[in-house]
Order: sequence, then C-alpha cells, then structure tokens
Amino acid sequence: HVEIIANDQGNRITPSWVAFTDTERLIGEAAKNQAALNPERTIFGVKRLIGRKFDDPEVQRDMKMLPYKVVNKDGKPYIQVKIKEGEIKVFSPEEISAMILQKMKETAESYLGKKIRYAVITVPAYFNDAQRQATKDAGTIAGLNVARIINEPTAAACLWTRQERR
Repeated sequence: HVEIIANDQGNRITPSWVAFTDTERLIGEAAKNQAALNPERTIFGVKRLIGRKFDDPEVQRDMKMLPYKVVNKDGKPYIQVKIKEGEIKVFSPEEISAMILQKMKETAESYLGKKIRYAVITVPAYFNDAQRQATKDAGTIAGLNVARIINEPTAAACLWTRQERR
C-alpha cells in the first residue's frame, strides 16, 4: 500500500530546503519562505553537491550561483553556515539531506502513529553510483534503513501503475 502523506503545511510535496535562524532550524516550505530575508543561511540544491568531489566542474559552476558558502573538506563540498549568532558549522550534503529526511520521517510517524524504520528514497535518474550511495548514507544519518534507492521517473511510474489497478 502506497500513500502520499501531506506535510505540516498540508502539501504533498516538500521543498528540499533547510534554513538556520538564531533560534531554530527550519525545513521545507518554512525554510524556503524566509530565504529572501536570510539567503546565506538557507540551504537548497544539495542534490547538486551530494556524492561529488569539490573540484568537480559542475560543483565549481554551481557554487558561483549559490547564496550560501561551500567549502572544501577532504576533497568534498561541504556547506558552511552560521547556525546561530557566533556559531558557524560545516555540514556535508548528506547531513543536510538527512535533516530533510528526518523531517519526512517525523511527519510520516505522526500521521501513521507508529515508528518508521524502512524507506525507499527516490533520486534523479542521472545520479551516478556515488550520488546514490551518498543519498543512502543520508537516509542512514536520518535514522532510516534504506531498503532501496530508485529513480524518480520509476517511482512515478510505479505509483501510476498502482493507482490504475484500483
């Protein structure tokens, strides 16, 4: 049985955005909605960084357009952000993705009234093995056993097929 669960805003799609204010961490629409006022502390587009090397030409190109700071740590792109006044922290793309997945997990647990242990996570069809593994690692950081990583178009086709059978 597959069910798309609405987020805390009542929507069935949650933007992959994370933001830090001096008092809290915001996820999804709450993060996206305040981005104009807090651009260097609002993280989005980590799919462009996850599972890549810092010196990858695509990472270097994307960095020029991101309002937040991306730094080189052990040859990988990490996000440097002020999480509150006087405190700067460096996060891997996997850690940022995990924050979003953790929020999704909490939303599902609240809706279903039980703990979520396993998840199937979708990724863009163009993701390579390193990007898929990094996404799986993000799921593990979020406290999930990632049963499978599947392509987004495949997931859409599976859902459509299930709905047609009803």
